[in-house]
Amino acid sequence: MGTGFGSIFFIAFVLVIGIFIVTLVRGITTWNKNNHSPRLTVTARIVSKRTDISHHTYANAGDGSGAQGYHTATSAMHYVTFEVESGDRMEFSVGGSEYGMLAEGDTGNLTFQGTRYLSFHRS
Repeated sequence: MGTGFGSIFFIAFVLVIGIFIVTLVRGITTWNKNNHSPRLTVTARIVSKRTDISHHTYANAGDGSGAQGYHTATSAMHYVTFEVESGDRMEFSVGGSEYGMLAEGDTGNLTFQGTRYLSFHRS
């Protein structure tokens, strides 16, 4: 019975480490590919905006009385979809302050590098 638990624990540990390594490699690969991509500036129009809000609840140790407490954290990712002259659409993650300054229907010059948004200047 003890060896079964040990085997399951080992397999779970290897899976968690494997997922961490795969995620890390994908992030580094995307970062490297973006760095080696040319910076492009194209005429584009903003066709949509969206926000992805995530809520996370974490257990904490409480106040020492033995009572378990919880901490909630919320994060928001902002995305803007641009349409270029050819009709192709590209969605980029943008910062919150930049997101607030952009409006659907705006046209201008979009600058990006690979999958990395750099700027948008209205014309």
